[in-house]
Amino acid sequence: MPDDAPAEMTVALDGAVGCIADARSSASEFLTRVQREHGLPVSARTMDLAQLVVSELVTNALKYAPGPVMLQLRITGGSVEITVWDTDPTLPTARSADAGRVGQHGLEIVMAVVQGFEAHREPVGKRITGRLALLDDPLLDFDG
Repeated sequence: MPDDAPAEMTVALDGAVGCIADARSSASEFLTRVQREHGLPVSARTMDLAQLVVSELVTNALKYAPGPVMLQLRITGGSVEITVWDTDPTLPTARSADAGRVGQHGLEIVMAVVQGFEAHREPVGKRITGRLALLDDPLLDFDG
């Protein structure tokens, strides 16, 4: 990929009905464009996991933070970074396992599937980033 053509996309989300589905669709379209325009391979697993991570992070941001939410997707090396910014400065924490708890497992799910996770306070709000490898790790392939 040429240095003068960074692969990234930023989407503003207002919390309207359907915006979580739109965010998932944006992730799929972005990764498809990366494949087509930059010739970068993206596994079907990464395509699915990216949509899952976007869905969970955007859902949490819309649920717990007042105001707008920004979704940024960016290719760095062999990974896609999924970043969600919202207005609440409170950093998320994964809850302890509780088989009886209904819901509130989003952060646990994200942390289980990403290769890297960061949460940072910003001058306004916070920024949550998860990283997924574009290609599957052969060590995760259990078919052989």
